[in-house]
Amino acid sequence: MIMTIAAFIDGSVYAQSVCEHAAWIAGRLNTGVELVHVLGRRETASAPSDLSGNIALGARSALLKELSELDEQRARLAQKRGRAILEDGEAVVRAAGIDAVASRLRNGDLVETMAEVEAEAELIVIGKRGEAADFARLHLGSNLERAVRSSNKPVFVASRAFLPVERVLVAYDGGHSSMKAVDAMARSPLFAGLEVTLLTVGAKTDEAVRRLDDARAVLAAGGIEAETKVVPGQAETAIADRVETERYELLVMGAYGHSRIRSLIIGSTTTEMLRSCKIPVMLFR
Repeated sequence: MIMTIAAFIDGSVYAQSVCEHAAWIAGRLNTGVELVHVLGRRETASAPSDLSGNIALGARSALLKELSELDEQRARLAQKRGRAILEDGEAVVRAAGIDAVASRLRNGDLVETMAEVEAEAELIVIGKRGEAADFARLHLGSNLERAVRSSNKPVFVASRAFLPVERVLVAYDGGHSSMKAVDAMARSPLFAGLEVTLLTVGAKTDEAVRRLDDARAVLAAGGIEAETKVVPGQAETAIADRVETERYELLVMGAYGHSRIRSLIIGSTTTEMLRSCKIPVMLFR
């Protein structure tokens, strides 16, 4: 089975970036892209309000018929808009040099659709925020946490603007998920030829250095030469500082491991990285 890159797009400003990142990934992995747009239930269902009131039965029936027709019209418009979003996305992916592009329009829940799609996907690409996110308050998309929690595949969270990736920062703490991330990187042509740095935040102990050396050896076995660094401080700020000052274009992290890592999305580190970093974040469970 030939695996594809599954890219979830909506009508947000992140849609083009999702398509461009998916195309960049597909080009390096020599695979295709499947674009997915999910019509949420609220887009195709009427508002839960009783507009009929205490009126005569005949008038009530007429009003309910009119409301039903409005629901049908809204559903048709949502379908038409969804197809337009997918067509625009396909054009972006093809313009980036990827000819193998497919699309699917689904009704229902994003996470349920993701479970259906990811069986044939190498990884998932999704925008950091959706149409309903509050940009002024830097709110993350409401579906993002659920998507990362539920996916069995790596999730690539696209930033608002696309930049070709040359320098990669790996936040490494020696936990199961970060080891899985390093192992996956070593096996994937996605990271071939890129400049990779393994970063541990905390005290520079012999154990921390040993863990980094082991991770570097795993990458080296896959043909990836990596630099290692140990920096003091709190992960939430130290990682973001390195991303900003050293101009990395991609952050790789483990998600949901043991103790400290378990709070990645719901607690501190990953939420803060997704919120504050202006670069894409690739998460491995």
